[in-house]
Amino acid sequence: QLSPVRSSVMSQTPPIVSVLPTRGLVDEKFKVLVENLPPGRPVTVRSLHHSDNGHYWEAFGFYTSDHRGTVNVSKDQSVGGTYTGKEPMGLLWSMCPVPGSHKGLRLRKLNMCSPMLVNISVHSGHEGFRDGAPLASVLVERWYMAPGVKRIDVQEKGLLGTLFLPPGPGPFPGILDLWGGGGGLVEYRSALLASHGFATMSLDYLSCGQPVFTYVETAFNFIKDHPQVIADRVGVVGLCLGSLPALYLAADSTVVKVVKQITSPLLLVSGCDDQNWPSFETAEDINQTMRAAGNDHLLSRLDYPDSGHLIEPPFSPHFRASTFVTTNKRKAMILWGGKTKPHSDAQEDSWRKILSFLQQHLCCSLNAKL
Repeated sequence: QLSPVRSSVMSQTPPIVSVLPTRGLVDEKFKVLVENLPPGRPVTVRSLHHSDNGHYWEAFGFYTSDHRGTVNVSKDQSVGGTYTGKEPMGLLWSMCPVPGSHKGLRLRKLNMCSPMLVNISVHSGHEGFRDGAPLASVLVERWYMAPGVKRIDVQEKGLLGTLFLPPGPGPFPGILDLWGGGGGLVEYRSALLASHGFATMSLDYLSCGQPVFTYVETAFNFIKDHPQVIADRVGVVGLCLGSLPALYLAADSTVVKVVKQITSPLLLVSGCDDQNWPSFETAEDINQTMRAAGNDHLLSRLDYPDSGHLIEPPFSPHFRASTFVTTNKRKAMILWGGKTKPHSDAQEDSWRKILSFLQQHLCCSLNAKL
């Protein structure tokens, strides 16, 4: 039991919420600690983000302070909210649009030169917490670009892309980053890969007005020949439709002959509840084709149960469905699949293994030579 003096001092000290680190990369974990609460007090810990396209996103967990008047989000159990249980990063991966928002929204960072600002706050009680002022709050910066990463617009050789260079003189291993059927320039994964030491170019390959495979070959050669890139240490990352030109480059062949002629290491990441594309079945077909060709030793697979189509960097919110704008500007509601918790776990696990795969095959042999 607390002494009367100790209890009196605590009752006069306002609650505080601290986040460590307050500034970091989006794939970096943080710790959220609330202190100076009365013991046994029900509180809500909430995150709130105003996205680049003007929408508000939130996540929240219901907690009860311990005998010291603290809530440690990394160790304590949330008994309700947008996530439950001990979830250190639930305040990010369980984000969803605030009540009253448009349906079908998807959270994506548009400006890589600014951070994702997240307000972490603590509120009294578990019901109606949005109606009152928070007991305490702190603003957190989440960056896709690490300090020193350079962003360069690419408009050479008919290309439309963005090159991100890691800090330092280089040269660096390179990556061509290919996104899906929505088209346009999607930069955030490229910026994050550059933050981990890879010179990475995101490419708009659907509005190029050229044959796609020829266009991505031009982009691949552009990266390979860049003075700050190691010519024989260039990889390709593809998601959704982008996996097709990625496989083409890996096989150096036509679509009809793809996978049989692969001579480079290949990592396939599949969501087993993908409702947009038969990802798992496609991975099985590739596996069988490579086994028949005698090169299945080059293949690594990550298959995630209850995960959907959009396996993105860690702590990104999960979207079972969202509005999709096609290259001819038509809107549709697309079902991606997945369940929030297992999908989020898959994003965290796969990102760590993707980075390890890239470092192993683009960096390790280079370090051995050095």
